[in-house]
Amino acid sequence: MRIVEVYSHQHALEYLKVHKRRLWNEINSAIKAVDAHTCKTKKSKEKTKLGRILYSPIEMNKKMAIEFSRRDWSMRKVNYWVTSDAGVIRETMKLEPERQKRVIAMRGHVPIKSSNQTDFVKDKVAVEVQFGKYAFVAFDLFVKHMAFYVSDVIDIGIEILPVKELSEEMSSGVAYYERELYNLVRQGRGIPAVPLVLIGVAP
Repeated sequence: MRIVEVYSHQHALEYLKVHKRRLWNEINSAIKAVDAHTCKTKKSKEKTKLGRILYSPIEMNKKMAIEFSRRDWSMRKVNYWVTSDAGVIRETMKLEPERQKRVIAMRGHVPIKSSNQTDFVKDKVAVEVQFGKYAFVAFDLFVKHMAFYVSDVIDIGIEILPVKELSEEMSSGVAYYERELYNLVRQGRGIPAVPLVLIGVAP
């Protein structure tokens, strides 16, 4: 695959190139090592694309996972506790999970266990590969990366998306770089409050 577009939110790319150049090079090489053409295996059942052979998100995700794993990137899961009281959530948000649970209970609320998981993490950089529906990208950018950033697990979040050129050769409703860039820029320069890099890829 080739990297077609890159957008830096809150100087994330500049930080990567200066302080974590090796990781930026690994991300580039992992993407370039994926042969997207071998992932064109999905026979469409949609009326507008009936019978066409499309790129399979599952296959592309598998190949990305192989390449990132070869470079020692691994999945990361963060557990935390929530409750129905916004004030208690603000008080406990930055505490360690077991302390969160205790404080929530001490305040007279029921602690509810929750978690976030990201595709690949290495040296405080998280990478999400998103070839799914639109809603998943918003969750990645505004929930997942933010949760890991607030928990001090990462300094930078990276989102890999198909550009429109690739999404047109996939099932309907797949998120694409140009649209998600618009959605991000529309929020303003400081939102979300986590440094991000959007990467648009094509075969």
